Amino acid sequence: MPEFPLSRRSVLRAAAGASLLTLGAAACAPFDDEEEPAAPGATPPPAPDAVPGRRFGAEWESHARTFMAWPASTGIWGDQLPEVRADIARLAQAVGGFEAVVMLARPGQVDAAQRACGSAVEVVPLAVDDLWARDTVPVFVEDSGVLKGVDFNFSGWGNKQKEHGNDTALAAAVLGRYGIERVRTPVVGEGGSFETDGQGTLMVTESSVVNERRNPGKSRDLIEAELKQALGVTKVIWFAGVRDQDITDAHVDCLVRFAAPGVVLLDQPFPGAPADVWSRSAAQAREVLRTATDAHGKPLQVIELPQPDPDRITGRGDAFVSSYINFYVANKALFLPEFGDSRADDRAQQILRDHFPGREVVPVKIDGIASGGGGIHCSTHDQPGKPG
Repeated sequence: MPEFPLSRRSVLRAAAGASLLTLGAAACAPFDDEEEPAAPGATPPPAPDAVPGRRFGAEWESHARTFMAWPASTGIWGDQLPEVRADIARLAQAVGGFEAVVMLARPGQVDAAQRACGSAVEVVPLAVDDLWARDTVPVFVEDSGVLKGVDFNFSGWGNKQKEHGNDTALAAAVLGRYGIERVRTPVVGEGGSFETDGQGTLMVTESSVVNERRNPGKSRDLIEAELKQALGVTKVIWFAGVRDQDITDAHVDCLVRFAAPGVVLLDQPFPGAPADVWSRSAAQAREVLRTATDAHGKPLQVIELPQPDPDRITGRGDAFVSSYINFYVANKALFLPEFGDSRADDRAQQILRDHFPGREVVPVKIDGIASGGGGIHCSTHDQPGKPG
């Protein structure tokens, strides 16, 4: 399993002493597409809030393809690697029934990945370390109608995972292969840190980016301004998150997601589960959302998406993520985990059908992936555009 002892995304139910952060005000700061990342602690000159014409689209918009990555290393996964690869192949085949899927794989593993995934999936030789394409593939934006990719300088979640050299270079490699312009930013982060409604609103957990492992010396105000520049958003909603209890420092895509402009889905612990840092994080997020408004000043409707009964799920392990909120929206379909608690699985599927009408809701068993602290959204990354 992943090397970091707290695991990639823990859902431990024992209460831990992680700090929930105090929320402050936003300010403006710099960004330049051509700049190299700023030195730690540097304070660049002021810059405007956003790049005119730049837009970070919502996941429910049209995709040209889905990127995924073939888990490469026994050094990361140990004896879980075969199960995890089987999950990744199953997920790729499922998504491939609705849109093009590109599986990135180490050159020496291309043939094995192709056999596992089948002919409906295109396997492309690019050096990778792990399966978390959401975090390692660039975050795509439109800039006056032109597709670009923001390279968020992947660092192995702040160097928590030692084996990440290939994944650090992956954003630039993907953009180079597909001839897409690279946008540089001084922010170190991961795609799972960012959730948008496609209309200028961004949701972020403070713990995952205002973080000395990733962005030493940078204030939240400075990072917010740089995110506005890089992604073209105009409003950032911050949640406290949880520090140092999992390798991601609590990405937003396992906490709260947009279902539509003005509508958010919020992860909720199974009723009666003991209070812990994760349930307190969800409660803090709900409190923020109670008074938050989107980029157009409209309040947000909050819909709960409850977790399954931990005693009824088929997956096990301290790092197991039993959350439906890490779903993936593809062309004409939505993919969410199937955990084995049939009542909770059915309830989650119905909630998502209600909020994504016209899409087929497809449950996928991913116990291997979830045991490593992630989910379906963590394992996929959408490229906007017209289907091929």
